[in-house]
Amino acid sequence: MAIVFFGTPLFAVPCLKALHESGEDIRAVVTRKDAPAGRAKKILPPPVKELALSYGLNVIQPGRLDEAFAEAIEKTASEFLVVAAYGRILPGRVLSIPSIAPVNVHASLLPKWRGASPIARAIINGDSVTGITTMLMDEGLDTGAILLQEKTEIRPGDDAQSLSERLAEIGAMLLVKTLKGMREGLITPRRQEGQASYAPPLKKEDGLADWSRPAKALYDFVRGMYPWPGAYFFLNGERVRIIKAAVAEGHGSPGVVEKARGALLVGTGEGLLSLVQVQPEGKKPMSAAAFLQGRKIREGGVLSGAA
Repeated sequence: MAIVFFGTPLFAVPCLKALHESGEDIRAVVTRKDAPAGRAKKILPPPVKELALSYGLNVIQPGRLDEAFAEAIEKTASEFLVVAAYGRILPGRVLSIPSIAPVNVHASLLPKWRGASPIARAIINGDSVTGITTMLMDEGLDTGAILLQEKTEIRPGDDAQSLSERLAEIGAMLLVKTLKGMREGLITPRRQEGQASYAPPLKKEDGLADWSRPAKALYDFVRGMYPWPGAYFFLNGERVRIIKAAVAEGHGSPGVVEKARGALLVGTGEGLLSLVQVQPEGKKPMSAAAFLQGRKIREGGVLSGAA
């Protein structure tokens, strides 16, 4: 009952934990290389590596998914390759290795939000429901046949971090159920049906607030962009992240400060957005009231979309 597990970030940790606790024979854990993190750019291992080492598992961190790597994976004689947010596309030779199937845990209800950032895109799009799909992997971008799906509500207060944590736990449960069902011949893969949508990787510059959009859309945008890359604006050349926001009653011109006493209300294309918590560059997150102290922000001032 051998498995090779591919995963990197915190999202993948519950899946690896569930496989280990269910007694699976995990022959190897493949993850990305250690990378710099935080302001100090300290080199840190991926969360999946840390957990795998705590279990005494064999960890592989390939620079390239080349022929030598494929040969190493072939030697594991695995039933399944299990992939959960590994962060790289597996070549066809690797996908053909397992005796039963390569299985992916994807954080959306496919074919909606194929790609690298399905959780953030679902929130930004204003979706009310999302979920987990376990699927057979092929060489396309999340185009393989569906095995199982589990839905969950996107709650009004969810951001990408809280939703990711919840989906990770659902994914772990669904993964164990999927492998058991496939071994027992109880799951019939089915083709993806319906209109596909795509969730390309997020970049730092994608977080720039567009005040011409409606307040509700900006509220969803802030939630979807947290914790990374973060929604932001510029004030007198200073880059300021928006950590939390809320839709407020009233009207105003896009980007114009409508109230700057104790609360920071900004005009949008439709309605007002209250900036509840912000983070000036190089500083800790703070309330709007704390941010306003020491800054000459008056009603009628403009929060810019550029430095």
